Amino acid sequence: MPQIPLSTVFYLTLATLLWAGNAISGRVLVGSISPITLSAVRWGLAALILFPLGWKVFKPSSALWQNKGRFLVLGLLGVGSYNVLLYLALQTSTAINVTLIGASMPIWMLFIGAVFYKVRPTLLQMVGAVVSLIGVTVVLTRGEPTSLLSMEVVMGDLLIMLATILWAFYSWMISRPGESTERQWPWAEFLMAQVLIGFMWTMLFEGAEIATGHAFIDLNYWTGALIIFVAIGPSLIAYRCWGLGVNGAGPTVAAFFANLIPLFTALLSAAILGDPPQLFHGLAFALIVIGILVSSTAKKSS
Repeated sequence: MPQIPLSTVFYLTLATLLWAGNAISGRVLVGSISPITLSAVRWGLAALILFPLGWKVFKPSSALWQNKGRFLVLGLLGVGSYNVLLYLALQTSTAINVTLIGASMPIWMLFIGAVFYKVRPTLLQMVGAVVSLIGVTVVLTRGEPTSLLSMEVVMGDLLIMLATILWAFYSWMISRPGESTERQWPWAEFLMAQVLIGFMWTMLFEGAEIATGHAFIDLNYWTGALIIFVAIGPSLIAYRCWGLGVNGAGPTVAAFFANLIPLFTALLSAAILGDPPQLFHGLAFALIVIGILVSSTAKKSS
């Protein structure tokens, strides 16, 4: 992978591994906590944990206030709407549908880059997208592609599609800071601005869930442990790693790493259930990595 530093590969891979854990946690918590409440509690805890390190970003002299419009959008796309839509999707859609649709991210990343940022995709990037998507399909169908014919579209499928598109916009935005000096900020302050603003957006959505009588939480040791995990791992650590990875590899190449999420999800599920990995997992991993390698040989979007 000649154009991508190993540190960037590590950041992007760790982020996808943690988000695979988030998907599993979200499915396990269905019935124990309502989706928007889960997102609100998750980001509220994340903001509380991060606050001692990043509170200075809200000082009157902070450069944040010169870019408040930009961070209102970043908080909405990357923290507020994406996670609410993901947890809502898991209420009605199957795991295979959610992760397969989410695997279309490289396609959307290439499309948004071409239309809104005038970055034309290369042939290698398009080939890499197809190869990587085939690898994801192998995981999700357990080596039986004909099972795709029996899939049905539900509301959750549409929600995760919207979430994927919004995440693609978010990734392009953090790779194009424009006049913002955010890349010179301490990492905790940059993340704190996104997390707290995203939490505020989430609380607006939570108000609607409460008003309609759909908010609930059954708190116990197991539920609490999973919530703490998603507040630290998939939230603070993964978002920090993703930002570093996008800056290092560009949003288009980074999107191909997102296709590792369904593979990691399958492997983690297999480990939890005591079901050993199968041959198709190895085939899928090879195809996904080939897609990443092919796409990374093209000129990095930065």
